Amino acid sequence: MTDTPAPAPSPVPQEPPYAWVVVWACFGSLALIFGVSYSFAAFFASFADEFAAQRADVALVFGLCGLIYFVLGVGGGMLADRFGPRAVCMTGMACIAAGLLGTSLAQSMATVYLCYGVGIGIGIALVYTPSIACVQPWFTRRRGLAAGIASAGIGAGTLVLPLLASGAIAWLHWRDALRLLALAVLVLGMGCAALMRRAPVALAASGGANLPLPGHTLREALHSRTFWWLYLGTVLAAPSMFVPFAHVSAAARDAGINTAQAVGLVGLIGIGSLVGRLVIGALADRLGRTLTLVLMQGAMGAAFLLWAGAASYPLFALFALCFGLSYGGIVSLLPALCMDFFGVRAVASIIGMLYSGAALGNLLGPVLAGLVFDHTGSYSLVIWACLALSALATAVSARLVIGKVN
Repeated sequence: MTDTPAPAPSPVPQEPPYAWVVVWACFGSLALIFGVSYSFAAFFASFADEFAAQRADVALVFGLCGLIYFVLGVGGGMLADRFGPRAVCMTGMACIAAGLLGTSLAQSMATVYLCYGVGIGIGIALVYTPSIACVQPWFTRRRGLAAGIASAGIGAGTLVLPLLASGAIAWLHWRDALRLLALAVLVLGMGCAALMRRAPVALAASGGANLPLPGHTLREALHSRTFWWLYLGTVLAAPSMFVPFAHVSAAARDAGINTAQAVGLVGLIGIGSLVGRLVIGALADRLGRTLTLVLMQGAMGAAFLLWAGAASYPLFALFALCFGLSYGGIVSLLPALCMDFFGVRAVASIIGMLYSGAALGNLLGPVLAGLVFDHTGSYSLVIWACLALSALATAVSARLVIGKVN
């Protein structure tokens, strides 16, 4: 009697080649928009000197920009779910270029708030969520790696653009530097946005068959405990995420470090973030994304101990690298976790809603840090507050692991 052959194992689904085009288009888009956002550190002193503004007043520009793109990210996600990521991202790039050009013509801080804070904030909202959400449905096996590579654009932009902006300010003038950034966004940003394309699975409902996509609607996700634990962790971690971008360069200058090295700390955060997104994203595919999120939240809080003891450039640099590593890991994990928990059906909207949890921390964190410094002449209270908030975020994120929701 002939033995019946064992059934062949089910093939592991392979991502289509264009999936990686989308990943790198997202990488480029995020590098540009967050490079522009975090180039704020290079313009900080120029704004303060030009408009005779205090640190809290200048930091409000960065906080306002973040508040807007995090709050409006859910709107950008909804637009992308309906009209597709390409049109929405291209519109966002145009808004960012207009905001940079308007800031270059500013004659008051009010204009800077309007153009850099509001204009660029709206533009980022129309690019960030739609682009990062566009990547997730293309992947199954290597979703963590793909999300890590795509979001590594934030780290790359944070590394390169602030340094280029600082060089342009020294070579030309801060107004001309802003105009060069506007041109780069128009040329490179529009090119990246034009490559954004919905995954085949995301086209199922828009191809005329009106078939329901797998996963949760935004309304269903908002009725999930999982979403709210994830959201609370984001809210608590947000101030610690954004205070260093606005203030670590100023703190380093206060410690006697030269301006080029001080601004370069934002670039070092970018290096750490770049490594974190690539390495942590791939590691999370094996270790588990929720557990990895908890570890990264804890590591981010611990990094502030380095800032607390920093009095020389090497310690500031070590803080920037360690902070960037954990920060990058956290940001790369959140979109993948949304896809894991809630599916493709409204992934852009759900990611946008999750990001709204970072809005208040992005606004109040840098501004309150500036106020504390203006009144005390020190960042000590700021550092310990960030560490405490990170500890709370770690405990809340651990609830996702304890509850075995992943």
